[in-house]
Amino acid sequence: MPATAYSHRDVQIRRSSFAENERAAGSTARARGRHAQSGGRGRKPLAATAALAFTASLAAALLAGWHYRDEGHLTPDSGTGYWLGIAGASAMLLLLLYPLRKRMKSLRALGSVSGWFRLHMALGLVGPTLILFHCNFRFGSLNSNVALFSMLAVAGSGLVGRYLYGRVHLGLYGRRARIEDVLNEVLHRKNAFEGEVWLPPAVLQDLDAHAARVLADRRGAVSSLFALLVQRLRAPAQRARLLDEAARHIAAQSRQHRWSWWARRKRMRELRGLLRQYFRAVNKAAAFAFYERLFALWHVLHMPLFILLILAATVHVIGAHLY
Repeated sequence: MPATAYSHRDVQIRRSSFAENERAAGSTARARGRHAQSGGRGRKPLAATAALAFTASLAAALLAGWHYRDEGHLTPDSGTGYWLGIAGASAMLLLLLYPLRKRMKSLRALGSVSGWFRLHMALGLVGPTLILFHCNFRFGSLNSNVALFSMLAVAGSGLVGRYLYGRVHLGLYGRRARIEDVLNEVLHRKNAFEGEVWLPPAVLQDLDAHAARVLADRRGAVSSLFALLVQRLRAPAQRARLLDEAARHIAAQSRQHRWSWWARRKRMRELRGLLRQYFRAVNKAAAFAFYERLFALWHVLHMPLFILLILAATVHVIGAHLY
């Protein structure tokens, strides 16, 4: 976002008290969580427990398969090992149903997008697990090795995508967040300074300049990452400088209005809390911009990997049955 755009939006926000801004920030947070709460609070622990049990089961199965790989119970050419390969390849093919359901409105009868996303994540873990049992955790011919490494690359890419998904969405299956949602939090925090602490205009201008510099429009993931790192390094010194300037101003106000020592201490405590919240909100907005660009880049790279997997698996299946 350009710096001028931020300043223009900022001056349109009316000054209000700290309590009003806290209520506004709370309503925004409640709006963000409305989708996640629609299913009831009881579903969250149940879903988390189910996901943990599922992941633990897969991890235990992989450890057991690796430990007993020399026993000779499974062979990829026949028997259970062969059918595990068929099941694993089928699971990987079923991964295509989620993007189809997401993009084709005619498939609404097949279920919700969030439900297919859950199935997509589960199949993305079950499929590679079955394939590893199919090959008995060993390397084989050249075409089978290419298919195996392609599958592992797709699985690893899927885990990275799942992490990035969580950084730009509201909850595990929530709607995608928007940069405006994050910027609103920055504006609310800044308004809290204007409405409650009575800081001098120079400090408020420094806050605006800091946010505009951090949130300036950057088109690439590398530039966004650089801005995020610079923000993390500069933020402590910037916050300390603003706190020092504000402390001098509060001291002057204290002498002028004859505040008590407790009142002055309360003001300083509020100021420290507001500064901490403000810098946290700015950092969150900068991180969101970076992860949003990285998620878009991941979308571009993930599909070619999956296409490569399909080609490699097709060559492997044909080669295994013909030769």
